[in-house]
Amino acid sequence: MAEMNNIVSGANIHISDQRKIVSISNDSNCETLTSGGDENMVDNIKEAGGWFAEHCPIWPVPLMLPNVDKVCGCLFIMYLEGQAHYIKVEKVLFEGKSKYQRMMVFLSSGYGKVFVLDGALQLTEKDECSYQEMMTHLPLCSIPAPNKVLLIGGGDGGILREISRHNSVHHIDICEIDTVLIDVYKEFFPDIAIGYDDPRVTLHVQDGTAFLKSVPNGTYDAIIVDAFDPIRPEHELLDSPFFKLAAKALRPGGVMCIQAESLWYQPFDIEQLISSFRHIFKGSISYAWTIVPTYPRPVSTPFFGVIGFLLCSTEGPYVDFKVPVNPIDPDQISGVAKQPLKFYNSEVHSAAFCLPTFAKKTMDLNV
Repeated sequence: MAEMNNIVSGANIHISDQRKIVSISNDSNCETLTSGGDENMVDNIKEAGGWFAEHCPIWPVPLMLPNVDKVCGCLFIMYLEGQAHYIKVEKVLFEGKSKYQRMMVFLSSGYGKVFVLDGALQLTEKDECSYQEMMTHLPLCSIPAPNKVLLIGGGDGGILREISRHNSVHHIDICEIDTVLIDVYKEFFPDIAIGYDDPRVTLHVQDGTAFLKSVPNGTYDAIIVDAFDPIRPEHELLDSPFFKLAAKALRPGGVMCIQAESLWYQPFDIEQLISSFRHIFKGSISYAWTIVPTYPRPVSTPFFGVIGFLLCSTEGPYVDFKVPVNPIDPDQISGVAKQPLKFYNSEVHSAAFCLPTFAKKTMDLNV
């Protein structure tokens, strides 16, 4: 396992010259990562005979099957209604904690390197492309020539990498409160964190809501939010000023994209969610979805691999999210990315807004 102090020793360590930090909030100082912190994640892997399982406070406590745990040597990511998902750990590369959260990086046998945050799997090298590319290009390819983009969260740098593919973009702001997390990604996932190497990127180390309050109305063409649990009608964020601030920060006809609940989640009323956001953003609202094999969602109705997106536009020029008016060449290498697109293309873009029959009928949504 890597020595923690050799990787990160403060908020300004391992910052490339191109990663501009223009604002740091008073409460953003990060603790040095240490190996003497809570090592439950590593201990669980050792006790489980080399298998990783997600244990995270944001998920409900799963049904415990101690006998199965002993036989398989594993705490499952999810084991409700006869389902379980395992990831074989070849080697733990890193474990530590910042002021805000615990982190672990391990090498898996099937998905490459894996990043875990507070016990919850965040991404793997193998399938991160399907989330990062869709989260970015669904909104940016839906409007002509986006110029200024704001990313809230997304500290791994993958969405920055994808934004960089758009030549029309002249300025990219990112709000990420945990610089230690950024440095861990830069150390272990350089092909993802390469997004920070784009000279158009400016990092603001502060809370996203606080940043939005300081932004003049109509500043951005697009805002991408990758900082919260999947949004649903009863989400507490809807009672906060966050989305109203985001809407004001967008130009007329500007767009926002945020992760939404999976269409498999029950009860999940897409129509109600769309109605709530239409009241705030005043423009077009659409729901899309993609597949990320390692994404778990242990709720009352368990499932794996499906992530939803909610896309909103402000009042102004009409945005039809289903039609990529600003297409991107999937075979071209552009921006700071080292490889062409792996998942997104214009056909996948349009298909992402198609709902299966059960979702149309259950949610009574005309698409």
